Amino acid sequence: MLFDMDGTLVDSEKLWDVALQELAREYGGELSTAARRSIVGTSMADSMRILHDDLGQPERDPEASAAWINARILELFRTGLRWRPGALALLRAVRAAGIPTALVTSSGRPLVEIALDTLGRDSFDAVVCGDEVVAAKPHPEPYLTAARLLGVPIGRCVAIEDSPTGVASALAAGAAVLAVPAEATLPSTPGVHQLESLTGADLELLAALLVDRAGATG
Repeated sequence: MLFDMDGTLVDSEKLWDVALQELAREYGGELSTAARRSIVGTSMADSMRILHDDLGQPERDPEASAAWINARILELFRTGLRWRPGALALLRAVRAAGIPTALVTSSGRPLVEIALDTLGRDSFDAVVCGDEVVAAKPHPEPYLTAARLLGVPIGRCVAIEDSPTGVASALAAGAAVLAVPAEATLPSTPGVHQLESLTGADLELLAALLVDRAGATG
């Protein structure tokens, strides 16, 4: 099992909303709804580029903006992290069944370390962070890395995602994909099963997704 973090396991996208809008106002502007949607699931570098372009300030230093966002989001994660509906129950069911499990996130390691205080450090056999891969989502590397660390063929993995970027990454890697939209609307995509929330997900569904994937590629 391969779980995305932001917007999938935890309702953290709202915290990112706060930090991004605060930085936009610090720069004298407002982040547009379209730009915010484009940021969901992207790497920090891409997020800062989108923000700067949206504000009409492409000359700004992305590293300085990223440092500001990281500092603010660390504060917010310490006090405001909440589980997405059904996420904790599904994660517990997966772990109780002894299924190898990885966290695959675009967030950097310092932020993930704080999130793990909520998620549980024993909830995952492997953790792949956005600052620990060469190519971030939507590139398949994060999910391929997670499968390798688990010692499980990617074709035997189910990835759970909430964003177009994450879904693209998991599909490109070759995983079965369960999409649960949070902040961004997801188009209907062949090979991707969508649910409104993880309250409707269980081990039977995950097994069925693997069977469907095997049938589609066999």
